[in-house]
Amino acid sequence: MVTKRDFTDRLLKAIKPAEPGKRVIHWDAQVPGFGLRVDAKCADNDKGAFVVVRRWPGSQNPTARTIGRYPQTTLADARKTARQWNAEADAGVDPKVRQEEHQREQSRKRADTFSATFEQFAADHLSGLRTGDAVRKAVANHVTSRWGQRPISEIKKADVLELMRQLRKDSPIQANRILAYTKKFFSWAVDQDLLEASPATAVKRPARENQRDRVLTDDEIRAVWQACDELGAFGRCFRFLLCTGARLNEAGMATWGEIDQRGRLWTLPRSRTKADRAHEIPLSDLAVSILEASPRLGAYIFTTGGTRPISGWSKAKAALDRLALERLREIAQERGDDIPAEMPPWRIHDTRRTVATNLARLGVDRVVISKVLNHAEGGVTSIYDRHARDAEKRAAMDKWSQRLRAIVDGHEAGNVIPIAGRA
Repeated sequence: MVTKRDFTDRLLKAIKPAEPGKRVIHWDAQVPGFGLRVDAKCADNDKGAFVVVRRWPGSQNPTARTIGRYPQTTLADARKTARQWNAEADAGVDPKVRQEEHQREQSRKRADTFSATFEQFAADHLSGLRTGDAVRKAVANHVTSRWGQRPISEIKKADVLELMRQLRKDSPIQANRILAYTKKFFSWAVDQDLLEASPATAVKRPARENQRDRVLTDDEIRAVWQACDELGAFGRCFRFLLCTGARLNEAGMATWGEIDQRGRLWTLPRSRTKADRAHEIPLSDLAVSILEASPRLGAYIFTTGGTRPISGWSKAKAALDRLALERLREIAQERGDDIPAEMPPWRIHDTRRTVATNLARLGVDRVVISKVLNHAEGGVTSIYDRHARDAEKRAAMDKWSQRLRAIVDGHEAGNVIPIAGRA
């Protein structure tokens, strides 16, 4: 007859090792089939293994299932597990199978963390996009740093809202961009059957965006141009932006191989344009003079070491604002005007709007301005109007060059007034 006793910690600690080569099970009187299996290696720090012995669903013969070792596994925890296993087995569920399924589910959740899943999304969706690297970097900085190790199935709408609240404090517009990226990601996860629904679907943009209308005044253009004298390669690039109306990354990464100085033409390959098409920019005499003043140190035009394009635009812009403010104050003093306390806020991208507005003031057709800036066109225009308007573009850039020279030299200086609907 099997002897059963109510297990206590005192009783279990007093159990002696089994004879060499044998294993003995001491049975608990409270839970059926529950016991402590002891062998010859029984010691104070490892008495043996808690087990449950019974017929399990799908098995004809009783077998032992190990719960854990005593005292690492406490008596209370082992009894609780033994009762749970017995209840599941009585209901026809094999605890081992259930546990394996649970472990697989946990493994799947670990594999489906935000970090791991976003990498799949990036490889599947972002790798072919020109802006893919920028999106990946922004998400890594603002989202992965917070959610990286969390399973995407555990990320709820409340988490997205909290993320937006945090981002909105420091950078409202960036918060809008991050929300757009995360919405795209979660929609992709739904399409891949990784989620049943996106937690970001109903989240509204955290910040309102207004279309920018900042245009540099003639005095500001003059002050910025003069300030560029002290900024080396950065200064030459800032001036080149004002001459051409190009985007910062287009000018900043320009190479000598893109320039035809004899033909006075800058050709941007498709891979370097936002519109995803090659773009030719006629170069005025003023633009060519900037190139002639740039030393050939390597492949890049605006560079300090020759092997890579210039970087550190935020610092360069801060220095430009400081120097331009000094020039603005000198201009105001010469005229007897009020001395400005600060340089009015502006962004480098505002140079494109400044060029466009001045072209409009000079009477350049809106379509030609669009061609100069390489703006994306839609509808029937993009289908039927294939005319590059090269002659009109060159005439427009020459007009702007003459006007820019007059501004820089201090002739006819005055405020540039944006013309609604034409810039």
